[in-house]
Amino acid sequence: MRLGLHVSTAGGLDKAIDRGQAMGAETIQIFGSAPQMWRRRAIPDEEVALFREKRAAAGIDPVFLHAVYLINFAADNPDHLVKGKASIIADLELCGRIGAAGSILHLGSHHGAGLDAVFPQVIAVTAEVMASCPAGCWLILENSAGMGGSVGAKFSELGRVIREAGDGRIKVCLDTQHAFAMGYDVATRDGLEATLDEFEREIGLARLVAVHANDSKTPLGGVRDRHENIGEGRIGREGFLNIMSHPAFRDLPFILEIPGFANQGPDKENLDILKSIRAEALGNGG
Repeated sequence: MRLGLHVSTAGGLDKAIDRGQAMGAETIQIFGSAPQMWRRRAIPDEEVALFREKRAAAGIDPVFLHAVYLINFAADNPDHLVKGKASIIADLELCGRIGAAGSILHLGSHHGAGLDAVFPQVIAVTAEVMASCPAGCWLILENSAGMGGSVGAKFSELGRVIREAGDGRIKVCLDTQHAFAMGYDVATRDGLEATLDEFEREIGLARLVAVHANDSKTPLGGVRDRHENIGEGRIGREGFLNIMSHPAFRDLPFILEIPGFANQGPDKENLDILKSIRAEALGNGG
């Protein structure tokens, strides 16, 4: 169970390692390009080599990319769809270059068209992307909080895409806040067991490769994507102790995407809190 956080690559990819190491990260997540833009810069081999060198020295592993927020596999605009495919394929190629495990992706929104109307396209686009995915890299689908007609809020939706796209390199990242907002009560023991039973039934726990560890400003079932610092939200410290004590999470990396206590993004203070919960969870024999 390695713990880390999303870090900035401002100034170069290798600076993400510096920032992560300074906060005590054991694993990190980065953007391969600006999250609100299609345009991306060319990353020279020298920068990739420096990233790999620093990462090895710091012992940070695994590394994940997060896809840009503009991507929508359910888009009805052909130009948007072409740009989205090109963006995630570029991310996966970068994963191969820097040795990242894979790129974490939100599937997008049907914008009122309905899930049944967009599923064939979502599955077809996913299959097209996987045809260009480098060997050894994963496309990692993230569950959404359910707002705005999002695709992938329910485990059954993610499972359907995975089954019909038919590629073993498609994995899943479980976002604790998104799950809680969708009504999956990960904060209690009984609720977590029910959540994991459904995950196993619809997706398979073997597909779970990462956790976005985010507390929730939104109440259970509130269907809003609102992250909170660890212990300050509706999941709470006891909820994260419940999660981290469960054997299903023992070998998974946890990545923070919280606002931070200074509202500057994921920070050392939240990471230290998560580490203290891990120590207690493992001390309890979870």
